[in-house]
Amino acid sequence: MASIMTAPIRPLSMTKPTARASTRLASIDALRGFVMLLMLLDHVRETFLLWVPVADPVDATTTDPAYFFTRLTSTLCAPVFVALTGLSAYLYSQKHSRAQTSAFLLKRGAFLILLELTLVNFVWRAQFPPTILYLQVIWAIGLSMIVLAALIHLPHKVVAAIGIGIVAGHNLLDPVTVAEGHPLHLVWSFLHDRAMVTIQGFPVRFSYPVLPWFGVIALGWAVGPWFANGDAATRRKRLVRTGALLLVGFVLLRALNIYGDAPWFVVADAPLRTAMSVLALTKYPPSLLFLMSTLGVGLLLLALFERMADIRVIGWLAVFGGAPMFFYLFHLYILRGLYLLGLALWGTNHGMVFGLPSIPWIWGLWIALIVPLYVPTRWFAGLKQRRKDIGWLKYF
Repeated sequence: MASIMTAPIRPLSMTKPTARASTRLASIDALRGFVMLLMLLDHVRETFLLWVPVADPVDATTTDPAYFFTRLTSTLCAPVFVALTGLSAYLYSQKHSRAQTSAFLLKRGAFLILLELTLVNFVWRAQFPPTILYLQVIWAIGLSMIVLAALIHLPHKVVAAIGIGIVAGHNLLDPVTVAEGHPLHLVWSFLHDRAMVTIQGFPVRFSYPVLPWFGVIALGWAVGPWFANGDAATRRKRLVRTGALLLVGFVLLRALNIYGDAPWFVVADAPLRTAMSVLALTKYPPSLLFLMSTLGVGLLLLALFERMADIRVIGWLAVFGGAPMFFYLFHLYILRGLYLLGLALWGTNHGMVFGLPSIPWIWGLWIALIVPLYVPTRWFAGLKQRRKDIGWLKYF
């Protein structure tokens, strides 16, 4: 992370856009599209394996290995997406003033929170009005963008230091608890505790404690100069070196078993379970080790995708990443529709719900959905490119 702090920075203009603009790179959209396809797999699992009695998908002692590793594939999504949000915000700032960038982040963040409270909650719960609110990843991204709108007014190195400090240090707060009824209980719940709270008699579940995500989006902003300045070869070297450094640091810290996540353990005569214990990292809130591993892989993939930019699959993935909010909402409603169709045709075939029989079925349905979801997403991404006069399209 030291290179983040020492990369050459050109200050943002206070009154006019910077002279040298950086267009969105295909590798960024491709990586965003890649992790969103992994998210699709996880949401297929959540929709059609509700009948499987799993308290924690990454519980190394009880979870079926196939279920465990299917869930593990999706862990890249949220950290990489939030980091890319910060990076994209920096690239946006190269064509706009600081005030314009801050205003865009505020409006976009508020828009995402509104979507979480309405369309996203409705599709997951199939209730309107809802009896309980779940504030999940879209809420966390929206609030992180609002925080970033304030952070960008600080010196760039200060933003980088804040990001590193939050990501590296927030696990020191793990022992802190705030009792229900305490004036700070609500604040601590959405910052770090993942609690269920009652607000004016209405239950709210903070599924994504947001404090670590503030650090992740700040780190995404911090690496922005790598893409705005310099040549591609230097950028790739920085991505590879930083990604490798994060992964080496992850291995060392995880081996020491002293900080950054819950300790792993050895399961007697079960090496696979022991390996699962090592990989069972905390996502809610995302631990230091969770973020080191996922962001490390993400940086290496970003370098790889940039080197492969001329290959057709990169352009194909970039379609999904070029219209991320459209894809997110569209795939959720498609999955809800497929679930209701299955329920109508076959009924509650697994207890009180309709479901698919096993993990291979989940992977099969995921593969089958990719092309049907690609077509409308490509159409919408093209619409965004053609109709820049329609301002609201950029929010999707």
